[in-house]
Amino acid sequence: MQTRYLTTVDSPAGPLHIVVTEAGALTQIAFGAIESSNAVAAHLHARGFDVSEDDTPAANVIRQLAEYAAGTRHTFDLPLERHGSAWEEQVWTALCTIPYGETRSYGQIAALLGDATKARAVGWANNANPIPVVVPCHRVIGAQGNLTGFGGGIEAKIKLLAHEGALLPGFA
Repeated sequence: MQTRYLTTVDSPAGPLHIVVTEAGALTQIAFGAIESSNAVAAHLHARGFDVSEDDTPAANVIRQLAEYAAGTRHTFDLPLERHGSAWEEQVWTALCTIPYGETRSYGQIAALLGDATKARAVGWANNANPIPVVVPCHRVIGAQGNLTGFGGGIEAKIKLLAHEGALLPGFA
């Protein structure tokens, strides 16, 4: 049975529960306000993983998230282990091209991927992103600048965008 390593770190949006492989590849980030560490561990157990709270394999992830929280890191250089459809992988890769402190609409991401009519499909892929913050789905907004759904909750999205200096007028 494989082991996943679970630890909790602070972020501008509150606690993040991070999950890494033995080799240190990041597989999941869950927001503390939405899922407790126990719930994340239970989900991993249900998928057949042993869970350890040893944070040694996560040292690089912890360091880079701390640098992000301090405002000194704007991009991440981490090994990722994510499992999505071909479309989801395309969307998640496109999300990583959105610069720190900027936002893009779902339609802009769809157009970048070659079909501006697939904005809703971009939204579904965003929702399936297992590694928010590092794969910055919080930087995707509605066409009119509205802050639409976010797995960590709209408050977390606001906090992350504020941290990056990308808040839109009318949000605080």
